[in-house]
Amino acid sequence: MKLDNMFKKTRLPKRKGAAAADTSGPEVPEGLLRKCNMCKAAIIAEDVKKGDYICPKCGGYFRMHAYKRIRSVADEGTFEEWDRGLTTKNPLQFKGYEEKLTSLQEKTGLDEAVTAGRARIGGEETALAVCDGRFLMASMGEVVGEKITRAVERATKEELPLIIFTCSGGARMQEGIVSLMQMAKTSAALKRHSDAGLLYITVLTDPTTGGVTASFAMLGDIILAEPGALIGFAGPRVITQTIGQKLPKGFQRSEFLLEHGFIDAIVERPQMKEVLSRLLSFHKNERSDTQKAQKLTNGIRQGLKIPPEMDQAKAWDRVLASRKKDRPVGRDYIGSLFTDFTEFHGDRYYGDDQAVIGGIAYFRGMPVTVIAQEKGRDTKENIQRNFGMPSPDGYRKALRLMRQAEKFHRPVICFVDTPGAFCGVEAEERGQGEAIARNLYEMSALKTPILSIVIGEGGSGGALAMAVADEVWMMENSIYSILSPEGFASILWRDSGKAREAAEVMKLTAGDLYALGVVERVLAEPEELTAQEIRSVTDPLADQIGEFLERYGDMDAEALVQHRYDRFRKM
Repeated sequence: MKLDNMFKKTRLPKRKGAAAADTSGPEVPEGLLRKCNMCKAAIIAEDVKKGDYICPKCGGYFRMHAYKRIRSVADEGTFEEWDRGLTTKNPLQFKGYEEKLTSLQEKTGLDEAVTAGRARIGGEETALAVCDGRFLMASMGEVVGEKITRAVERATKEELPLIIFTCSGGARMQEGIVSLMQMAKTSAALKRHSDAGLLYITVLTDPTTGGVTASFAMLGDIILAEPGALIGFAGPRVITQTIGQKLPKGFQRSEFLLEHGFIDAIVERPQMKEVLSRLLSFHKNERSDTQKAQKLTNGIRQGLKIPPEMDQAKAWDRVLASRKKDRPVGRDYIGSLFTDFTEFHGDRYYGDDQAVIGGIAYFRGMPVTVIAQEKGRDTKENIQRNFGMPSPDGYRKALRLMRQAEKFHRPVICFVDTPGAFCGVEAEERGQGEAIARNLYEMSALKTPILSIVIGEGGSGGALAMAVADEVWMMENSIYSILSPEGFASILWRDSGKAREAAEVMKLTAGDLYALGVVERVLAEPEELTAQEIRSVTDPLADQIGEFLERYGDMDAEALVQHRYDRFRKM
């Protein structure tokens, strides 16, 4: 099963009382026959346990115990536990706290609310930590923070990726300020893990709230969540009591966070192991550079650095061709050129702009980051994707993925196709200009190869924000310009009806821009390029991308950045 099919939203039945509770939630009922506390149907407890702790009647998720969670994702017999036996010292001398801990240890068989160690998932070695809500709702005290921090430090020392399954009611009240300090401690350890270039994945389960959300839960390079999980800083009950307002349906659930740009994907529990295995595989680095180069350049055609002879088509004809409704869009190129494309969502600030899609994929066995401006294939998709006009959230999502690519030494391949950045009140309110400027600023010094290909319209700064690259290529019938011909004519001649004449003087065709030295390559098209005919351009394009990756992949980071600087400096 492909990953993008796994990353789908799951609509669960509404949980009664969910908006009024911070940490209460579904637990697997004891005994043979009990009532599901979500749908109220009678269910057999053993069936739930055998079925990934999912209600067979309503599909609702029950919480999983830590060791059961580990068994569900780790290869059999591979989990090696670390730091078992750490216990709290009751730093505030809180009355009755030590007795409560002792009671929970006897009842659950756990020493604390998190279990950590080393395991293999799909054959890939990783550090793994799992929070268990049975132990004081997995609240984070000194020992939880210490065990998480030790796991992070050991993963850093042993150069291991790290996966943490979160579940927590937040800070542990009985430990006061000492609990609060664990937020800083775990975050500092994760910064060192990140600076070492290592992968960190978080899986948010129900509930993940408070200080855990505001520290290690939301710092993953990739953030996944189970369907319907409650995720937030302040819990719904606290918010309702504080502001006195009724909260919207689905507030702080996984689906809400996906829509608002804070998580990469929702993964259903039966697919979790396969998804984690695939993501770990993307980030391993086993093959030598020589082996990569041989595979990438296999079958490269000769003479492709020279652009095809441009016919005498008028500039306006090129403009119309670039806008054709049946012209291939970004997703068509991704599907034809790459395998195992895994889309990630959100800018981590505000939303998930559908006009920009991005994620990781394999190009001839090599992991790459792929980002595309996406117009959609029909009217419904055009509207959903705002006709390919990105908002600030789209540019920030693209930059987030580029920074991630730099960390893991993945090349970045961008497909540019936009009439321009979205010009609306909300875009200005969220800082459209700053978002574009930030992309130009950061891309200029990104320490990994960047290739940008204009496949349709390349409109103004909205296109340039994804085209500060080592090389920029254009499809034969694409355009790239300071703004649309209609806008050009309106500004200079006060008559948008003169767009045809404007196109001729703007020098916006691929041939014009190649002659000006703005682009390095023009890619030939058939007379009628449609999604059905895309292989006629992507087959030779794949060979050219392979040659690009071989050439720029051999550069050291400083030389690469200098080359990119010099490319724009001479313009």
